[in-house]
Amino acid sequence: MADQFPRTTDLPGQSPLFWVNHKDRYLRQQLISDIQDDTGRELIIYFTDCDRTNAQIDQLDDIYLSELLNARHSDKVDLLLETNGGFTEATEKICAVLRNANTDLRVIVPRRAKSNGTVIAFCGTSIIMGSDSELGPIDPFVSGIPADYILKAGASLNNPLFVLSADSAVKQTRTLASELLSTGMLKGKTPGDINTMLDKLATRDVYHSHGAVIDASEAIEIGLNVIKLDPKDIFWRKLWLLRSMYAYDCQLHKYSKIFEGKAISSPVSVPTPA
Repeated sequence: MADQFPRTTDLPGQSPLFWVNHKDRYLRQQLISDIQDDTGRELIIYFTDCDRTNAQIDQLDDIYLSELLNARHSDKVDLLLETNGGFTEATEKICAVLRNANTDLRVIVPRRAKSNGTVIAFCGTSIIMGSDSELGPIDPFVSGIPADYILKAGASLNNPLFVLSADSAVKQTRTLASELLSTGMLKGKTPGDINTMLDKLATRDVYHSHGAVIDASEAIEIGLNVIKLDPKDIFWRKLWLLRSMYAYDCQLHKYSKIFEGKAISSPVSVPTPA
């Protein structure tokens, strides 16, 4: 692979100047095509530059994902996901789009899918992770404060509306996560088993920081259906190469997100300061 990728014996179908201008995308899509040939599954990308931008899951993301899903030619789909999380309402819509597509979905987390990104990962029948991968707690915030803290403080805050808001936020997240897990990845598990897992993920009782790292081994231990790949696994090496291309190209071209498949590419530019 080191001697061949990304070379081929064919010339590009585009004009030379056009190809050169878009070569980063073409090279990513060539690797996507190679991975699809290996797995027999379609690969779509939802990549966020988590290191250099504050981009979150937002209300426009479902449109890009819908375009990728509507263009697929197979019901076997892999979603490569990288995000630090974002708005719960937007997450609900993304999860609805993914589930309504009626695919055999696997979610690949090369590096991180935190907060509501972890909730999106629950849409898969399995989660593919490696030694660099991490999920995170799904406890929501209200006005910048962990909702679990607000509920534990309760009446002592002398602010019943604040407490009710926190209660609603927790119920919204837990209901979504429970529905996804009970009808998908953990179908057949008892409600008690799923609630025990969510007691760990959606409160501060076990994970005392919202940024706490849940690696592949810990994700398996708490009951998620995780496929852990060795760093030397050729599939993982290709996934990590692709993930590295997105991280570099986002920085180079000032993208906050890229939604991509073999034939579709929708980059989202970093907003220009006023």
